[in-house]
Amino acid sequence: MLKFVGLLIFLMPLVFLEIWSWWIIQSMFFFMGSMLMLNVVFTSGFSKVSYFLGVDALSMGLILLSVWICALMIMSSSSIYLNGFHVNMFLWLVIMLMLMLLCAFISLDYFSFYLFFEGSLIPTLLLILGWGYQPERLQAGVYLMFYTLFASMPLLVGLFYIYMMWGSLYMGGIELNKVGLLLYFCLIAAFLVKMPMFLVHLWLPSAHVEAPVAGSMILAGVLLKLGGYGLLRVYFMLVKMGMVMNFFFISISLLGGVMISLLCLCQSDLKALIAYSSVAHMGLVLGGIMTMNNWGFMSSYTMMLAHGLCSSGMFCLANISYERLGSRSLLINKGLMGFMPSMSMWWFLLISSSMAAPPSLNLMGEIGLLISMIGWSWLVMFMLVFMSFFSAVYSLYLYSFSQHGKMYSGLGACSGGLVREYLVLILHWLPLNLLVLGGNLWICWL
Repeated sequence: MLKFVGLLIFLMPLVFLEIWSWWIIQSMFFFMGSMLMLNVVFTSGFSKVSYFLGVDALSMGLILLSVWICALMIMSSSSIYLNGFHVNMFLWLVIMLMLMLLCAFISLDYFSFYLFFEGSLIPTLLLILGWGYQPERLQAGVYLMFYTLFASMPLLVGLFYIYMMWGSLYMGGIELNKVGLLLYFCLIAAFLVKMPMFLVHLWLPSAHVEAPVAGSMILAGVLLKLGGYGLLRVYFMLVKMGMVMNFFFISISLLGGVMISLLCLCQSDLKALIAYSSVAHMGLVLGGIMTMNNWGFMSSYTMMLAHGLCSSGMFCLANISYERLGSRSLLINKGLMGFMPSMSMWWFLLISSSMAAPPSLNLMGEIGLLISMIGWSWLVMFMLVFMSFFSAVYSLYLYSFSQHGKMYSGLGACSGGLVREYLVLILHWLPLNLLVLGGNLWICWL
């Protein structure tokens, strides 16, 4: 996997080419994605090992997702290119972010994973502060930093303690038999905030609302998945303690999922609504991981891949409307079916995928998560019913409010989408619905 790290490092000088840098780097990301597809790994053990870096089926899908989302980020941020607003710096930050994510997913020991897990925070923060929309982006950046760093310090201490007791931090070889409650909380707190779990989710909506489209896409598409990936890695060490303690977190995530779904119905901001729906979906994923059974682990991974593509596409759609109307408010984004008729189909396709309609990958992940949680305890069925129902309700609310109704009187005639925008949306939607055909690869990675 070092060749891909080398490719990203050698891309960095290209950002200083004055004329062609944008197109070269965008093309190179797609090239890197196609090379990764040729090198894809479906083994449960680590392979392609070199310099304590390697991949297995769990990290491979998330690396592919990261490269794909980064390529689409550059493609959807053309307003930065057209306005010439610090283009070189923007491209450099995207490459740095991709490098951090790649190194986090291919690390074979917990300490280097922690290092790159935290390192991915810095380019994201700079994207929000540098290219965000309102002055409140400073507050959103502080929220993001302090929530994440406050929960990450205990993880570092916990890893040092494991190294002292075990003498190694290798991901494949640590089994902790006696884990105290304090160590258990230390090891999972950082990932719960990153997911984010209900009660520690407040940084996410503010970060999404203030971030540029590229920041929102990478936040929803990949950075939330870092938390899920970390939990899946850590829980192979914490099986016994997890069996005792996890009912607490399942209760919080399911109750939180229902409450956040209701909160979605109160939102008037497009991006805030999509951000809160991400919290609800991640609550379901967290519940699946916490059940500690095979169905839960495998389906949560499937759901993470599906949600990454789906929510990234929805943020892209919200940005397309924002560029035309200059507002993200649902009070102004009305009657878009009359204003941008060709985009209504894409709104429908991505929103239907978000509410787990067939044939999307979301459906496969959600069915597996329902099976795992009902198998864990049939009492959670009531919460799951409400979560599924309200998921459909806020999705239909978003679609009907934005597409129907009286068009904002300050607008002129119709507006078509650009070829680039259709291409970005197709490249979100096609993998989301074609990956179901190889669903056994995503659901059976254990």
